Amino acid sequence: MESPLLFWGVILWMIVWGAVGSVVLRRRYLHRDLDTTNTVFVGAMSGAALGPVGLAPLWLTTPKLGNLLIIAPALLTVFLIAVAFSFADPDNICVTSSGFVASQAVNGLIIGIIYGFMALGLTLIFSILGIVSFAHGEFYMVGGMLVYFISAVWLPGVPPLVAVMGACAIAFLIGAVFERLMLTPMYRGKIDRPVEYGILVTFGLAFTMQYFVQAVAGANPVKAQRFIDFPRMRWPEDSDPIWVKTSRGGVTLFEQVSVSNPRLIAAVTCVLVLLALMYLLHRTWTGKALRAVSQDRDAAAIAGINPDRMNMLAFALGGMIAALAGALLVQAFSWLPQVGNIPAMRSFVIVVLGGLGSLPGAFLGGIMVGLVEAAGTGCIPDAQKAASYIPAYGMIVLTLTLLLRPTGMFGRRFAAGTHGKF
Repeated sequence: MESPLLFWGVILWMIVWGAVGSVVLRRRYLHRDLDTTNTVFVGAMSGAALGPVGLAPLWLTTPKLGNLLIIAPALLTVFLIAVAFSFADPDNICVTSSGFVASQAVNGLIIGIIYGFMALGLTLIFSILGIVSFAHGEFYMVGGMLVYFISAVWLPGVPPLVAVMGACAIAFLIGAVFERLMLTPMYRGKIDRPVEYGILVTFGLAFTMQYFVQAVAGANPVKAQRFIDFPRMRWPEDSDPIWVKTSRGGVTLFEQVSVSNPRLIAAVTCVLVLLALMYLLHRTWTGKALRAVSQDRDAAAIAGINPDRMNMLAFALGGMIAALAGALLVQAFSWLPQVGNIPAMRSFVIVVLGGLGSLPGAFLGGIMVGLVEAAGTGCIPDAQKAASYIPAYGMIVLTLTLLLRPTGMFGRRFAAGTHGKF
């Protein structure tokens, strides 16, 4: 039996106590002259999740609000919303089908990994150059277009790996040339308002790339062939009575989980490239130089590092990462010159959610957005409405993040002259 009154009662309870917690906890920390950076977010999440029971210990002890106290109440709040939803609509497929929930969770995790990987490039550019690249979505689009034309038009039959590597190389070259020609004057003191200049020139690059591709390739959608065909497998097997429903009333723990072949390939590749990128940043001289420039450009120059060269490398790498995401997904979606608009918007949401300048935050933020989208779309019975609501979930996450924690989940307030820290 449906209980919408219970659902809206729980939601109202969470809103009221969330608002109370965000105000009361901040005032308490101010009164004790403590750091109030995370008090609004932690107070809101603790109040929404546990009400006065969660707020009282925090108010009495005023502990240091580390990552555990930031993440745990947020996860508990999401869990309580899911429980309230199950009471409001117990016949919904998200409540009745464990297999559907598992499938949505797995697919949300996979697409979230891809989202997070694309946002890494945006975070890398911001951390080094201190600008937000509005051409990020166009690099994504160009990567996919290049893979299609290399593998299907210019060099038919070429291995997919060669096409992907070619697309990444061309995107890297575009980013390097653009940075040398258009962005170098910005941090050499030749531009009066460098932040506004960076926004305008990256917007210009975005329009140029999009309409150049449309003029050359046309406005008709294209799609590359699958890179790898996996054998068809089913796990668990139908003969296993532990996992599969039986006429004798057996309990189903897991049903069949369907995963898209192209998305799985893209997600696995993204994880491998992420590991390679982290190795580059933390284990090589070039990576350490990039990190030094991100923290203090002048001090890095005194230590013998060429900041201009690191800026060029960062912008080119960021564009190449976005192009790689597009190159991997052109086998899954139809590709148009305007295909980068929505992924770019998601990247901005993810960067804000994870925290500006935080590479782990960008990756985890992408996973969170992917799971939220999968949960939101899967629980709406009307498939057409569910698809149209997908961009709205990211905007909801962005709005709540800006209201409760403007620095993002893993971000921090930057000191003067710095942009971020890996």
